[in-house]
Amino acid sequence: MNHYPDELNALIELLQSLPGIGRRGASRIALAMLKWSPEKLSCLGGLIESLPRAISFCPDCGNISSHGTSCPICLAPGRDCSIICVVENFTQIIAIENSAFYRGLYHVLGGKLAPLSGNSIDEKNIEKLRLRLELPEVQELILAFSPDVEGQATAAYLENLFSGRSIKITRLAQGLPAGSDISYADSATITAALKGRR
Repeated sequence: MNHYPDELNALIELLQSLPGIGRRGASRIALAMLKWSPEKLSCLGGLIESLPRAISFCPDCGNISSHGTSCPICLAPGRDCSIICVVENFTQIIAIENSAFYRGLYHVLGGKLAPLSGNSIDEKNIEKLRLRLELPEVQELILAFSPDVEGQATAAYLENLFSGRSIKITRLAQGLPAGSDISYADSATITAALKGRR
């Protein structure tokens, strides 16, 4: 039986729509917020309300950025401008950056080819990528898509589209994740790991 007031239930339902938050977690967060000062609650509300106005997409690569400006990665000095890594969405940039290995630039495609579910790539983002590849300093294009069917189809499409250019086109290596137990790998992963052995 639910003993919460309607307003609290409405907040819990909204919090549940966040990734990884279930009913129990949403309830705990909502109840914790009841203990906050009015100033702190007002500050949180103001920040959430300002998101659509304050955050937009980088005009250079498509990553998230402060409204009307390039993202911190495009503005960072010392990035390798000769490499562009194409990703499906901006959350993948965060994952790659957390590896602290890649120092090149990015291009957010904004989706991947999935004709059966009605998804297609925005032509504007492909045109932006085409223009970036015409810059003389660009020497390599990395296609960094998930190894699912749609990701592989998207990588193959882009590889075909840009294969006539004098740049190197590469894909992420596939295989067993570092530190994983081979017993738990699926057959497709093991096959990819064997084919890509070096």
